[in-house]
Amino acid sequence: MQLREIDKPRYRKHLNYVIWACIAALTIGSLAIAQLFILLFPDQSGSHFHWNLLGVVVTCAVIGSVLNHYRRHPFMTEVVYVWELKQALNQLTRKMAKLKKAAEQGDVTALQAIHFSYSGSRQLWQLDDNTITMDDLARWQTELNALAEKYQVTLDVSRYDPASLKQY
Repeated sequence: MQLREIDKPRYRKHLNYVIWACIAALTIGSLAIAQLFILLFPDQSGSHFHWNLLGVVVTCAVIGSVLNHYRRHPFMTEVVYVWELKQALNQLTRKMAKLKKAAEQGDVTALQAIHFSYSGSRQLWQLDDNTITMDDLARWQTELNALAEKYQVTLDVSRYDPASLKQY
């Protein structure tokens, strides 16, 4: 995955639309499906928990398949990019302890991966207006830059390869 600039207002607008559409679809769909099953298969005891649960599960599956189907639509470009960025950052976070140990030893791949993680996190936090830990991120980036200088490594986010995480 490569980091790229995205239009924050467009991203926020489209994300909010997708969230609200999913909420509406989940509410309407799960109630409609549950009511249909209750109508078709009434329970004399009055407990319809299993039909309500099935309505939610079926509706979630439909929403998931619709989102997957439209993931390449231009409207979803920014939203899908951020979802994929979050997945990439999550993979890096799970390996961060090992990456930091390798970076301290001068491992170029680890240094590039950590740099990608910090750059991606910065972008993500700015897009989501989550700037509380930006000071910590700046400190971590300074420490990483010192390591890169020590080992004479030029940090470049475009040099990060997700497949390289398998070695850690």
